Order: sequence, then structure tokens, then C-alpha cells
Amino acid sequence: MEETRTDDSFPGFANPVVPTAEEIRDWAMDPTAPAPDGRQWDLLLAEDELISTWLELAANHRCPKRSFALHVLYIYASSAVRTRYRIHSEKRLEKLLEKAEESGDEYVGLWRTNTRRLMAKPKLFNYNDWCNGGLVYRPRQI
Repeated sequence: MEETRTDDSFPGFANPVVPTAEEIRDWAMDPTAPAPDGRQWDLLLAEDELISTWLELAANHRCPKRSFALHVLYIYASSAVRTRYRIHSEKRLEKLLEKAEESGDEYVGLWRTNTRRLMAKPKLFNYNDWCNGGLVYRPRQI
């Protein structure tokens, strides 16, 4: 017999190293669900398969973990640029930037602007800003 949830709390990840988009959405919408134990979980999540989900959550004003989603977007973009698009293709990043423009969200728009500037001038990369949440928690244009 399958267990039925009686509330909206997040039941956990089947495998936190390889979460599904549905698990990510459920986790992000639960304000009390903690991140899995382990350092650098955020770096694992900046993957092509999940990035549209992170964009959706970052643009959602009702998402309790919206800042985390935005943080993953910054990691993704900087990983693409810093590796000269070996990890994430420039074409995929461009498509994501197009989708971001459609969101109309102020913070996603700032991420888009900053990403475009980084693409044009990779030397603007600062680890603390792009990978440690600096541009999320102190939003500004680079």
C-alpha cells in the first residue's frame, strides 16, 4: 500500500545527489524543508537538466527558496563562462537568458544582465559574487 501524505511538507529526496525537477520544486516550495547535508550541494544542482526548474523557482515570488534558486542560476552561468562553455554550452545559456527575459522578474533580470556582462568580459568573474551568493544577497549590477 502506497503511503499518502496528509500535508504539504516535503518528504525528502530519493537521492539528493541526483534530484528530480519535481523533488526540487517540492523542496523549494516547503519553507521548512532543510537542504540535504553535505557541502556544496548547490554546485551539484547547477545542471542542464534542472536549470529551467531553477529559473522558474527564481522568478516565483511565492517560492520560499527563491534566493537559493537564483544562487544556482549564478553558479550555472559562471560555470559556463569560466569553462569557455565546455560544461554548459553557450547555446544552452543563450536559451536560458531568453527565457529569463520573459520572466519579467527584477532579480532574474539582474541575473540576466550580469550574465551578459560576464559573457562579454569573463574577467568580471569573482568567486564570492558568483559562487558564494554575493550577487544574490547583495544584488547589484557588475
